[in-house]
Amino acid sequence: MLKRVIIRETWEVAKNIRAFRFSEKLDFTPGQFIMVWLPGVNEKPFSLADKDLIVVKRVGPFTSKLFELEEGDYIWIRGPYGNGFREVEGRVALVAGGIGIPPIYALAKYGKLEEKVLIYGARTRDEIALLDVEDYVEEIVVTTDDGSSGIKGFPTDILAKRKDEFSQVYACGPEIMLAKILEIMKYERVQISAERYMKCGIGVCGSCALGPYLVCRDGPVFTGEQLRGTEIGKFVRLPDGRIKPLR
Repeated sequence: MLKRVIIRETWEVAKNIRAFRFSEKLDFTPGQFIMVWLPGVNEKPFSLADKDLIVVKRVGPFTSKLFELEEGDYIWIRGPYGNGFREVEGRVALVAGGIGIPPIYALAKYGKLEEKVLIYGARTRDEIALLDVEDYVEEIVVTTDDGSSGIKGFPTDILAKRKDEFSQVYACGPEIMLAKILEIMKYERVQISAERYMKCGIGVCGSCALGPYLVCRDGPVFTGEQLRGTEIGKFVRLPDGRIKPLR
């Protein structure tokens, strides 16, 4: 059901990244998403970072219009939709790249997990969007592509060295990173939040197909075993249906 909600608070998290806190708290599982509608503009999916919070990177006309909104303005939402992360026992890694941090932050805050290590990567220090995750994890490892903060390199570099520590790896971020994580973990002990172009959000239109799955209905969280043999990390479908190679 479509709901009109008020933007209670909005602030800059990092370069070209803003947080939007709205007036209704939603019952959700970390990893689920909502559809946000701006009348006369479009409707787009966003993972929930909290019960009343989304974190958005400006990447096109829709997000640019969203960035123009101020506290007291309205947006329309529906959801939450999809399947979230499944919790397991033991020491786990939470791996996020860039704007993949929102569902990982939600899992860090709400997941009933025994011991959580966050491995977070961004291109540069200006794009680090960690929020206030320190209270919810035992360790934070930050990487940047250019070495301007934390360790120079990628989250996958850290995971490759420490993979045997973890009973499960939870990940969200650029698809190339996710594909590398699946390779490192040999598709085992891993859950990833996948992304595909999405229109309806409820499994009707089929635009978000990923192998035999629909990301909105069967995901967005998938296990590594589910993604064996799919096109993950190889290509994505553009809004007009064309295929774009990722490698």
